[in-house]
Amino acid sequence: MKRPVEQAITGFAWLSMAMLLFAVFSVIGYLFLKGYPSLDTRLIFGDTAVLDALLLRKQVFNGLFPAAAGTLVLVVMSVVWAIPVGIATGIYLAEYASARVKGVLNLFFDILAGIPSIVIGLFGFALAVFLHKNFSRAIQPCLLISSIALAFLVLPYLIRTTQMALEGLPEDTRLGALALGATKLQNIFYVLLPRSLSGIMSGVILAIGRCAEDTAVIMLTGVVATAGIPKSLFSGYEALPFYIYYISSQYTSPEELLTGYGASIILLAICIVLFSAAFLIKKRLTYIAFYRS
Repeated sequence: MKRPVEQAITGFAWLSMAMLLFAVFSVIGYLFLKGYPSLDTRLIFGDTAVLDALLLRKQVFNGLFPAAAGTLVLVVMSVVWAIPVGIATGIYLAEYASARVKGVLNLFFDILAGIPSIVIGLFGFALAVFLHKNFSRAIQPCLLISSIALAFLVLPYLIRTTQMALEGLPEDTRLGALALGATKLQNIFYVLLPRSLSGIMSGVILAIGRCAEDTAVIMLTGVVATAGIPKSLFSGYEALPFYIYYISSQYTSPEELLTGYGASIILLAICIVLFSAAFLIKKRLTYIAFYRS
């Protein structure tokens, strides 16, 4: 009686995996099928020479280079703000918080994870208005405000993955260094964190993807259609998610819509580069932690 049930469950699991893979490859394949014909240097750099654009000698007005650069800078800044706070909070929840405090904070972070991104964007906009009125007229929706808002958006992912990675370690791993006389802080930095790097980096990768795709936050906190390369933290910027949204909702010709598919492929390529960088950093940190004296 058990065997037919087990076979049915196994079959359903395989079918679910196949459906998921089919959906993923269908979306990516359709994207490349539609966007590949529009991919060329003119789409990215417009009428500006490639070398002049890369060296920032001339501004690109009719290409996606400023949006790609703005997206890359925005994602990196957001993750840089979020990583120290998220990992430190995850360590506190896993290793230091009492059961009562942990329960309260877990509820708070679950609520934070469920807040719609448009609300986070509205918070960022309100923060910019508050700073503009009370501190400096030069402060307005900008790259810095957007990166801070996105950091708040992805904090629950980093906190949860860090906490789960640390709490999921075997008991002998957790107690071995302590039994040999290490302090709790030494145990965390030299044993627990290196052993949980894979789980923590999974949170970082989720954060990168969340920052790269969000449109609602950046629309309210600083993205501008023709801002060019961001000149400072307090300037406007361009971003690929906003460009894709704008083109898909207000295109005037099929050729213009194709540039939206091309922009989607470029955004996907940026995410792949950032994911690969996170993976290489994880491998390097693992090597330093386990194989270097």
